[in-house]
Amino acid sequence: MTAPFLAARGIAKRFGALTALSGVDLDINAGEVLALLGDNGAGKSTFIKILAGAHAQSSGELLVEGAPVSFASPKDAASSGIATIFQELALSENLSIAENVFLGRELKRSVLGIPFLKRGEMRKRVDALLTELDAHISDPEAPVGSLSGGQRQAVAICRALNLNAKLVIMDEPTAALAVAETRKVLSLTRRLAERGCAVVLISHNISDVFEVADRMVVFRRGRKVAERLRADTNPEEIVSLITGAHPDVRALERTN
Repeated sequence: MTAPFLAARGIAKRFGALTALSGVDLDINAGEVLALLGDNGAGKSTFIKILAGAHAQSSGELLVEGAPVSFASPKDAASSGIATIFQELALSENLSIAENVFLGRELKRSVLGIPFLKRGEMRKRVDALLTELDAHISDPEAPVGSLSGGQRQAVAICRALNLNAKLVIMDEPTAALAVAETRKVLSLTRRLAERGCAVVLISHNISDVFEVADRMVVFRRGRKVAERLRADTNPEEIVSLITGAHPDVRALERTN
């Protein structure tokens, strides 16, 4: 089998006397949508913040493409090919789509020592990314503030791809979106996996998860309590794993 893009081994995170994560083992594979599920407080956000470089694990190890890594900041995670798209998106509404995609990484040329932006080259790159994602945004010069929620998600994904991300973490990407916009974002998620990216999807919407995820992992009380392939489970089982009603979870919690 191909080695996972990212492997987490024995990941734990403690905040003083509080244990937010305990002994999490998880593989994340290229070309796959992995859904990370669980109630609020289950440990999902803490885990992705460790992957994103926002938190350092208290113990355990992360390996990217088989090599141990240590992230002191989100910049370190980004240099390893990991991009996180949070619910807030962190886009600048007054800037254009192209300017948002290249924000902080603008292409420049120098004329007599004076830097000028390569606007045409940046627009061409963004045009190509939008076409590849089938994002249906006609003008890369449009301000982000004029876009719908689904289109903003597309811009955030384009920015991640422009950073050469190999793992894209999507935190509740369909929250507060209408049905049509949700369909677009789920399609974008699948397209990311089809182009070879590893995708981690965090969502409370089980129907969305079953539409796009290849594999599902359930966190509960800071532990990974279950892992299922989509073909081997159903929404009822996943809900029972999340709530703790499933016999496997009850047995696990009795032993811990």
